Amino acid sequence: MSIKEILETYRTIAVVGLSSHTWRPSFSVSRYMQSAGYRIIPVNPSETEVLGERAYPALDDIPEAFEIVDIFRRSEYVPDIVEAAIRRNARVIWMQLGVIHEEAAARARSAGLEVVMDRCILQDHMQYF
Repeated sequence: MSIKEILETYRTIAVVGLSSHTWRPSFSVSRYMQSAGYRIIPVNPSETEVLGERAYPALDDIPEAFEIVDIFRRSEYVPDIVEAAIRRNARVIWMQLGVIHEEAAARARSAGLEVVMDRCILQDHMQYF
């Protein structure tokens, strides 16, 4: 599945590491994706609400389904996030710019997930739409 197809097909994004600090890339990227019509679910144990949405401490705590897991955490945290995404039947792992973990990407692919690594979802969305 191409990046364009991922962005056309899936509309609910769990953003791991989404901060309420407006100067953080996670905030501006998520605000943009929300304004483009995507449902944003903040995942951050230090937040209660971001962008008008209730925040959850972890992927396993989200009570509804989500399709894309957008990761704004350091690369060493990616394997645990991928395992949670697999448990929750996510469809896509999206590692933001600078987030790279080949082993976790291989694990996600072997479980049937699409993987986008070291790319910005906002930049890709702007390129195609």
